[in-house]
Amino acid sequence: MFDFRKHNINTRGRSSGKIKTTCPQCNDTRGHKGDRSLSVDLDKGLCYCHHCGYTLHIPDDAEERRRQERIDRYRKSVLLPSHFRRPVFNASKTGRSEALERYWTEERCLRQELLDELRITEQREWMPQSEKEENCLCFNYFEGDTLVNTKFRSGQKHFKMVKDAELIPYNINGILGTRQAVITEGEFDACALMTATGRRDIISVPAGAQSNLTWIDRFVESHFEDKETVYIAVDEDAAGEVLRRELVRRLGAECCKIVRYGAGCKDSNEHLIRYGADSLAICLQQAEEIPIEGVATADDCSEQLRALYENGLQGGAETGWENLDAHCTFELGRLVVITGRPGDGKSEFTDELVLRLRLRHGWKTAYYSPENLPVEYHLKKIADKLLGRNFAPGYGMTEELYDQARQWLAANVTHILPGDGAYRIDDILLKARQLVRRRGVRTLVIDPMNRLEQDSGMTERDFIRSVLNKLCRFAQRNRCLVILVAHPRKVNRNEATGELRRVEMNDINGSADFGNMTDYCIDVDRNDKKQIVTIYIDKVRFKHLGSAGTCAKFVYNFISGRYFPCEEGIVHTPDGDSPGPVDTRFDNANWLKNNEEQGCLFH
Repeated sequence: MFDFRKHNINTRGRSSGKIKTTCPQCNDTRGHKGDRSLSVDLDKGLCYCHHCGYTLHIPDDAEERRRQERIDRYRKSVLLPSHFRRPVFNASKTGRSEALERYWTEERCLRQELLDELRITEQREWMPQSEKEENCLCFNYFEGDTLVNTKFRSGQKHFKMVKDAELIPYNINGILGTRQAVITEGEFDACALMTATGRRDIISVPAGAQSNLTWIDRFVESHFEDKETVYIAVDEDAAGEVLRRELVRRLGAECCKIVRYGAGCKDSNEHLIRYGADSLAICLQQAEEIPIEGVATADDCSEQLRALYENGLQGGAETGWENLDAHCTFELGRLVVITGRPGDGKSEFTDELVLRLRLRHGWKTAYYSPENLPVEYHLKKIADKLLGRNFAPGYGMTEELYDQARQWLAANVTHILPGDGAYRIDDILLKARQLVRRRGVRTLVIDPMNRLEQDSGMTERDFIRSVLNKLCRFAQRNRCLVILVAHPRKVNRNEATGELRRVEMNDINGSADFGNMTDYCIDVDRNDKKQIVTIYIDKVRFKHLGSAGTCAKFVYNFISGRYFPCEEGIVHTPDGDSPGPVDTRFDNANWLKNNEEQGCLFH
């Protein structure tokens, strides 16, 4: 049942079908009162006014109960992180000068009532850019009734936020329990859309245009999971495009619409000042849907095509292993297969590869790795590599370092657990998609292939082809790097020497599709006699990302679990000359410390 009376909508005695009736939003202000400009779908609870553009969705009783339960759950369970500094709202500082209110209404063209509704204040604050006190407009970030952060903006366009406070979206209260949301790049832009449309389900990102959206993680389930439509109304510039792509990736293209402001306008406040409130409201009404998946023209990728024309193809993400980077770099949206003989270190190499991509490029990782259970065993292996030492009490380890490593692992590494048995690939990708939304995961590792549950009635070859197709689609749709570890079939020994030959991509057990359908094929080959691990690059689909038929040599450190670049040569020992690694750089630095100090490793 839909409660239309609660929203002052006269259904004229009807309970189903579609009707036209008076609009509760604009009828009282119209010269022709009683004009039936509101279309109502009584079966779906949808309303639209053809005069003022008023839209409304009325939930039925069951839907309203679910929505209220979700809100109640959030309000009861939310625990604001204690390690953040909490500013205190001082009611005595709520007074604003006439000059500020004139600037707000006359120069910015914003509704004066918003100053009180959004609890915007004014005060003098020391600004690091000018190194002096300046008079500042204060955008106060509330969650519930708790002041979480404040952004200070001076007349000189200097900005700062409260030191050590949590980053949360501006006006986050406005989208709790709503069916739609609008996301802008700045507070003025959010206020401009509120002025033009009368809506309050509008938020602003806290730190401007950037691809790091960790601030959204805590709100995905409570504030975004129930959204039918999210309008992305960020700036029309290069930085805004980066933010737009990441928001669409995290929230899902199926529910996002893109707001455009037209030539000569970079953002919503600029459009409001230049063309007025009605024009800005039309911009929101005419927001573009994300192009249909599976259909593309040159117009759909015109910006990317122009960038490619002007800049050419760019190399992919480097790992910091110079000997590997010279032959192979990585790109999001690709599928990598890693193979090698049992015991040659496929999983160990994979762990360091994704660790380096996280430290260097910020790509968080999700694992489906039944052979690395229990989870704490695997986390210890990663911590060894991260810290450059044995993750255990002893030389160089402190409780503080342990806590830092644990927090880093908790923030950046997630394991998808198999439960009572092996998972089907669809189960894994469903959870991985949720992790892309909720935790910003960029790298998915499935280790190994043979622990996936095969669908009944499928041949092995059909099953492998199905899995590879699904992994490729997941990588492309979610802009992730997917790494699949696969075992080879039995490799025969060389008849002349008796040695096992190295594994090649066509040796992967089950099908030649591993080599045909993937973007990268990498083989790990360990030679215990020479104490060298050779990484063979058998396939790189695109030449700007690397070259096939090349290799890189490493020495494996059994204490830290790291791979160190080296060259193969003759080592002179008291027992005589023997083949082995030479010119090896043993770097046992604490990468976690370097990452915190420099923001990124291996530069």
